[in-house]
Amino acid sequence: MLHFEWPWMFLLLPLPWLVRRFVKPVHQPPEAVLEIACIADFEDCFISAPRRASRSGRGAWIMAMLAWVLLIAAAARPAWLGEPIDLPASGRDLMLAVDLSGSMQTKDFRLNDQPIDRLTVAKQVAADFIRRRVGDRVGLILFGLNAYLQAPLTLDRETTAHLLEEAVIGLAGKETAIGEAIGLAVKKFRTGPKNSRALILLTDGANTAGVVAPLKAAEMAAEEGIRIYAIGVGADEMTLRTLFGTQKVNPSTDLDETTLTRMAELTHGRYFRAKETARLEEIYRLIDELEPVVREQQTHRPIRALYFWLLAPALLLAVVLLATHNRKRRGR
Repeated sequence: MLHFEWPWMFLLLPLPWLVRRFVKPVHQPPEAVLEIACIADFEDCFISAPRRASRSGRGAWIMAMLAWVLLIAAAARPAWLGEPIDLPASGRDLMLAVDLSGSMQTKDFRLNDQPIDRLTVAKQVAADFIRRRVGDRVGLILFGLNAYLQAPLTLDRETTAHLLEEAVIGLAGKETAIGEAIGLAVKKFRTGPKNSRALILLTDGANTAGVVAPLKAAEMAAEEGIRIYAIGVGADEMTLRTLFGTQKVNPSTDLDETTLTRMAELTHGRYFRAKETARLEEIYRLIDELEPVVREQQTHRPIRALYFWLLAPALLLAVVLLATHNRKRRGR
């Protein structure tokens, strides 16, 4: 639809008439020279010249009025409003904390019937999760011996997913500082709304580094209103080939499920156990179903300015009128 931002500008349309009606013209002395354009035939001069002058004056008046109307219409700032577009606004702040310790290279998962390490599966599934979070701010923390903020909370989900895909084992050290990761997340969350924050922590072990205990960090998160969704990854059974034949082992003996479960309970979150790729994908789909923070629906209407389509012909008419006036003055 057509919209004028400053419609009150149309009140200025009668201004030229008001000036002509109420403002006295400046007195000019009569010219001393009588100009006769037609020399050959006085009768033709006195009859046809006034008619030409009348037609010329009427045309100039019409052009001037048209230029004035176009100028006022352009000053009213016309614009074309497009159809309303709903903006995604679930409004959650999600921080992903991913374990890069040495044990994440254990190949106890399968993808396309091929053995694959835990980190590769975690990166692939989590990257898909990040790209689905339209309207949410998503950040990324990588932790091992220490915790590092790889991506701050941002609406640029594609960049966050790309940074996750570039993560490699040992980038943050080969130990596991779960408490440090939670503490860093709490620090970065403090600038956001308290009722829309969640930390998704993925690990395959127990806290073996850092000065902050996981439960103490979880208590800090609970005080800030941050929910923790902990994901423990790793199969319960794995077959290894040795010099003495095959041997079945439990590759997840270091996973501290008790602490992870308690952390989730303290923050009103949830603990998930992922023993295979399909289960990890299911966990992220469950997290997708978290209740979004209720916010007022926002819409956007694209605006296309139109004033220059009116301003350009108004200026063109003004130039023509000025050129015509100057030519007449030179012809006198």
